[in-house]
This record gives sequence, structure tokens and C-alpha cells, in this order.
Amino acid sequence: MLVLLPPSETKLAGGDGPPLDLAALSHPALDAVRKPLLDELVELAADLPAARAALGVSERQDAEIARNAALWTSPTLPAITRYTGVLYDALDVRSLTRAGRARADARLAVGSALFGLVRAGDPIPAYRLSAGSTLPGGGTLAARWRPVLEPVLAEVDDLVVDLRSGSYAALARVPGAVTVNVLAERPDGTRSVVSHHNKSHKGGLARLLATTRAEPSDAAGVARIARKAGLTVERKADHLDLVLPA
Repeated sequence: MLVLLPPSETKLAGGDGPPLDLAALSHPALDAVRKPLLDELVELAADLPAARAALGVSERQDAEIARNAALWTSPTLPAITRYTGVLYDALDVRSLTRAGRARADARLAVGSALFGLVRAGDPIPAYRLSAGSTLPGGGTLAARWRPVLEPVLAEVDDLVVDLRSGSYAALARVPGAVTVNVLAERPDGTRSVVSHHNKSHKGGLARLLATTRAEPSDAAGVARIARKAGLTVERKADHLDLVLPA
């Protein structure tokens, strides 16, 4: 099973790994897009007004642009510890046992606007680039990534549980993936999509799936794991609704 996570805007600074080496990343077929994007971001960082516009940041966030300027020279961290924020707080890989962390490292991957797809242990620098960013080079990031990223994802032999948000799911589709929505159910039975705590609940589900000893082969198997943990899950073909009290 591969649990595909969205990245986060916030990322842990620094690191204790060597500078970025594309040869150290999984899925080398993606380097054809990774390398030009990296070079484009480094060049763009020299023009602060243009970088702010392309990345959607303000002057107060110029440190984010400085990170991009140092993409090839700054230290790295494993991807699963580089990303921070609500989902990754709920995932909390640092608290896992050694065996749990080994399973998590084997099962977790992140869909990235800059790297396309990285596995949990892939060493990456801190950076700023979102799926909705519009770079001066032209074209959307989805248009750049889809032709190369979709074939890579299609070759994944394991069941894929796709927890990415909409903009990152648009970078590449995953045939046959299990998708998940988080819904809040009110006392009168009406439901709505959870927005504020959506990331937290998906992070909790990711932790559950990353550490279980079970090896589900389909959406029904994923649903069984969630229900065994006390979650309320409804399945419609390859889609799961995680239902929570409002």
C-alpha cells in the first residue's frame, strides 16, 4: 500500500543531510521536470517582485524566496520530516516505534509541486512552490507534471490511497486509487465536507494506514482497517467517506 499525501506550505528549516542530489531521490524519470523547475526557481529568486508574484507571497515572506535561491546548496531532510503543519502534526512520525517508522517510510509518499513524487525518506531541501503557482516559464504546473508523473504513478504496483488535496491531485491522476473525503454529520443527519479539521483527520488516517500490519488490496480492506480503529467509514466503489459528528 502507498499512502499519497499532500505537501504543506510550511516546512522545517535547516537539516543535517548533504545538499540536494537528484540521484538520491526516488523515481528518476521525474528528473526531466524536476531539474528545470529547480533551476527556474533559483533564477527567479534573484528577482524579488517577480518571485513574489509567481509564488503568491508578500514582502514579509521573502525568506521563502531565499530558500529557493539556495535549493542546490542548502541542507536536506527526509521528506516526511521536512513537511510540517496540521496533517503532519497528526501523522507525527517522530513518535512512532522503530518498526512503525519502518512501515511508514515504506508506505508514505508526498505529491510535490517541485519534485512530483517523493518517498518518505527522500532527502529534500526546504522550498516554496505550490501546485497553483504560475511561473514565468509559462504553462501550469499540472501541464508540466501530468505527462511524466501520471505514467510513474500508473506503474505503482501497490494499492494507492490518495489523500492529496484537489490542486495536487490535479498534477496527476492515479488510476484505481482509493480516495477519501472527511464529512461532518449533524444530529439531523445532514452532512457537509469538513474543511477546518480535514487535514488533521487525514493525518490521523495516514498514521493508521502507515503503521498497520495489514496489507489491504482494495478500498474495502482500507475501510476495514479504519473501522477496526473505531472510525465511521462508508464506501462507494473506490471512494471512502470518513464520517465524523459535527
